[in-house]
This record gives sequence, C-alpha cells and structure tokens, in this order.
Amino acid sequence: MGDPRLASRLKEMRTAAGLTQAELAERAGVSRKTVNTVENGVFVPSTILALSLARALGTTVEELFWLTE
Repeated sequence: MGDPRLASRLKEMRTAAGLTQAELAERAGVSRKTVNTVENGVFVPSTILALSLARALGTTVEELFWLTE
C-alpha cells in the first residue's frame, strides 16, 4: 500500500505535458496501471520507476515526489 509520507505531483505534471496515463507509461516503459496506482498514492514507486517517470516528463524525481514530514 502507499505511504502517507510520500506526496506527488505526477498527475499534475503529466497533464501539463499533455500526456495520458498510457502515453506516460509507454515513455517510462511501464504499464498504464502502474502510472495510475502511483498517481493515486496506492503504490510507492521504486527508485528506478521514479527516475524513469521523471525522465519521461523531462523533470527530476524531487520535482515529482517529496516527503510530507
């Protein structure tokens, strides 16, 4: 399950880039469901997944994810 300490602006940055979940998933080499579960806070991304998502969006992991406490 997700971790309440992890905050994310993945959905915000994905929509700003004009990408669907499926398009971002393809760019990052993962499934659409993976993108969906990360966006909804159900799944905490691995380091590799976080880096892949950031690279696919042309940003950094720190811009996408941060700790709330």
